[in-house]
Amino acid sequence: MSEATNEEVGRQFGFSRRDFQRIRELIYARAGITLADNKRDMVYNRIVKRVKHFGLRDFASYLDLLQSSDEQPEWEHFTNALTTNLTAFFRESHHFEILQEHLQGLKGRSGITMWCSAASTGEEPYSMAMTAVEAFGSFTPPVRILATDVDTQVLEQARKGVYSMDRLDKMDPERVRRFFLKGKGAMSGYCKVVPELQNLISFRPLNLLHPQWPVRGPFEVIFCRNVMIYFDKDTQYQILKKFMPVLRPDGLLFAGHSESFMHASDLFRTTGRTVYRRNDAVALAERNVDGAAA
Repeated sequence: MSEATNEEVGRQFGFSRRDFQRIRELIYARAGITLADNKRDMVYNRIVKRVKHFGLRDFASYLDLLQSSDEQPEWEHFTNALTTNLTAFFRESHHFEILQEHLQGLKGRSGITMWCSAASTGEEPYSMAMTAVEAFGSFTPPVRILATDVDTQVLEQARKGVYSMDRLDKMDPERVRRFFLKGKGAMSGYCKVVPELQNLISFRPLNLLHPQWPVRGPFEVIFCRNVMIYFDKDTQYQILKKFMPVLRPDGLLFAGHSESFMHASDLFRTTGRTVYRRNDAVALAERNVDGAAA
């Protein structure tokens, strides 16, 4: 029995170690995602739908088809299949407390912009919008939020703003009452964010690995949470380097609870629990304090 057959036993479609390696290389080049060896079964289960879609016998045939075509739709399907989208409203709640305090300190300023760079199905940017409304005490705060994601399917879900009621189980009831409309009839068991929140957010597809980001800064706040863990350190550094010029000197960068940017301390310094400021701004503030003390 050949090596490939041994590896593929028990699977409906041929999926060799070489196929897995090809997928690892393609998704790394396409989206910067690093797949560990233990992700092989996950990759099979997610990509096999595309193999079936084309009526192919094995993964090698699908990958040949993918690489022989520049058709954007199939590359989107491939990328979407391998993107993990775990999110929740007000996830890591301490970040939104810090965000509210930061926004309250900006009262009197107009044209405040924030960027959610891994929007997934929308819970995070809508949480940012709710925080802005609460910080300014108005459904029309001077805030605009750019929400981007590499996965076009979840981005479309986010744009609609419709969620099952169980997604709100852990949210404060007053927030639910204020920011969501409960569905009736065929939409019973679902809810939709109020139009005022949707008006604060622009949803756009964006690949953080793209050499040119179609975004305009400077942003007061950037959320890039629980996405860097899928990138290696070098890729993380390159992305952080590109965040620098689009984040205001006094702006905040929010990272995920398991992410650390110590390897990029020349770019960003921590200013709280997984909250960062630009290193040049922190260094300048420290020099000013030392000068005043002298």
